[in-house]
Amino acid sequence: MRRLLLALAFVAGAACAREDRVQIHGNLAGTQVVTLAPDGTTVADYRFNDRGRGDVIQARWRLDAAGLPLAYEARGNDYWKVEFTERFERDAAGLARWHNRIESGETRAPGFYLPANPPPEFLGVLARALLKAPGQRLPLLPAGEARLEPGPRHGALRLVSVRGIEFTPVPVWLHENGDTAAVVDDWFEVLDADAAPQLAPLQAAQQAAAQAWHAQLARQHTHTPRGALLIRGARLFDPEHLAVREGTSVLVRGERIVRVGPDADVAAPPDAEVLDAAGRFLMPGLWDVHQHFSNVDGVFDLIAGVTSARDMANDNEPMLARVKRFDAGTELGPRVLLAGIIEGVGPLAGPTDVKVDNAEKARAAVDWYADRGYAQVKIYSSFSPALVETVAERAHERGLRVSGHVPAFTYARAFVEAGADEIQHLNFILLNFFPDVKDTRTRDRYTVLADRLAQFDFSDGRFAEFVTFLREHHTVLDPTMVVLEGLFSGEPARAAPALRPVVQRFPAVVKRRQLSGAVAVPAGKEAVYAQALPGLLRMLKALHDGGVTIMPGSDGFAGYSLHRELELYAQAGIAPAQVLRLATLVPARVLGVERDRGSITPGKLADMVLIDGDPLQRMSDVRRVHRTIKGGRIYEPAALEQALGMSPP
Repeated sequence: MRRLLLALAFVAGAACAREDRVQIHGNLAGTQVVTLAPDGTTVADYRFNDRGRGDVIQARWRLDAAGLPLAYEARGNDYWKVEFTERFERDAAGLARWHNRIESGETRAPGFYLPANPPPEFLGVLARALLKAPGQRLPLLPAGEARLEPGPRHGALRLVSVRGIEFTPVPVWLHENGDTAAVVDDWFEVLDADAAPQLAPLQAAQQAAAQAWHAQLARQHTHTPRGALLIRGARLFDPEHLAVREGTSVLVRGERIVRVGPDADVAAPPDAEVLDAAGRFLMPGLWDVHQHFSNVDGVFDLIAGVTSARDMANDNEPMLARVKRFDAGTELGPRVLLAGIIEGVGPLAGPTDVKVDNAEKARAAVDWYADRGYAQVKIYSSFSPALVETVAERAHERGLRVSGHVPAFTYARAFVEAGADEIQHLNFILLNFFPDVKDTRTRDRYTVLADRLAQFDFSDGRFAEFVTFLREHHTVLDPTMVVLEGLFSGEPARAAPALRPVVQRFPAVVKRRQLSGAVAVPAGKEAVYAQALPGLLRMLKALHDGGVTIMPGSDGFAGYSLHRELELYAQAGIAPAQVLRLATLVPARVLGVERDRGSITPGKLADMVLIDGDPLQRMSDVRRVHRTIKGGRIYEPAALEQALGMSPP
């Protein structure tokens, strides 16, 4: 590192350098070295490693007296190791030109150029420019506007929030002289030497500000009927019988359904608020069984009609607190069941504090989760295969399910035989047939997929036998097709397919950030990679037809990704009514909450979604959510999208 600092100082012609810690959940993952030259040029070298993934960015820039970029250039790779270059320059005549892998453009309009792939330090650059700007507002290039809001102080550090670049205010900590001290979010931290020891109070201050913002949003956008709620004139979908009942009314009092029947048979109580469905499609609230909640994921779930979800690993104590806020209505979000992650040890271990290397610790981890009401445990990739049976026995003893990634150096069949009830990600089913792929802790568990699919024969009797094995063991599959499609879309500079119907409506800067994420296709492998998704869809259909229980989860951008997951199931050839059953009744049954959820039935919770279309005819209509109802409370998706800075459809 000393050699790197000296090299950067030489390049910048400077003697002033700062090295920041890059952390994931408090664990050191990389560095950001910022070097300032006497001529005003700044050089940043930013890099981190997250289980073989992670950004590497080398950038340099010059600013004018107002703190606006005059020149910016960068090169490196993004989180998924896709290479990029970027350049911006404003000439003496005021003409600004930029080029990156997403776009090229030019303008004479003033503004702050926000790069497509900046290092974290550039958020501090923007904050300092906003401090100097009239009204602390600045136009952004290529589009948008940023504004600054002051926040609390902690000792010599002060919190400011940048609005206009994300769905929510973006916090950044500054020193008294304006230098960047820390950029912290739910799972990722970049801190200088002074800020690093103060991480806990900085996080607490940010969380308090964020919770106040969420509480205000919830107050403004939750409609609670004063008396009963009567939904009239709906086309009601029954996931148990795969039938639709025309002209149906649903009477709700409080948070539960009290009556369901033909419109003519359900009278409106005197205190009822009537919601005219006008023939719209009414179905039980959707489930997303694979999320990692942060920021506004809960809001996007309600926008998308997701009223029940499962968190598949998070910061445990903060997530427990978030679930309480969801349930209390002080933060918008679905009902959440929790899966607690248990990981092994080593340099490629996932970002969690729950790392175990012996049976005693493994049992203690299970007990910790069981004592706090978790529904299951999730085993992760670096976990010792020898300890899976220990975890499964204790989890089942405590009434918890067991699922996870198939750990490295074992395979799916052995994972199930050791006691796993469920497998996350379809790629682990394929890798069961390729025992030479042993170390699945890195991104290789995804990138080898295309090659192996091209080699795989679905007519091989081993596959049919394995499908039977999974069915007979009642193994559940959470395939996350939407993640695999995003990786193999082959277009790193374009939004993932899940977001293409909506990404143009995002705030300008958020929209640009979504335009990446696919695996870079190796030269000469284009045809092989093009067949990856069709092969995965064939596998999904074969598993479903073979009687393996499937539950839809997104593991991606909340809400909209779940819609795409369902579209992919239909694209695979699963009948639309069956797809809707998988997204409503099946998770409620598997996860043990069918008594309260999964169908629109008297006595159950009033969790429903009203759709302006017919997903039985066009699965894409599941995106056309007119109203979401959770526990009898009504949410208007269009108004929530507007509150997050999205433009109308």
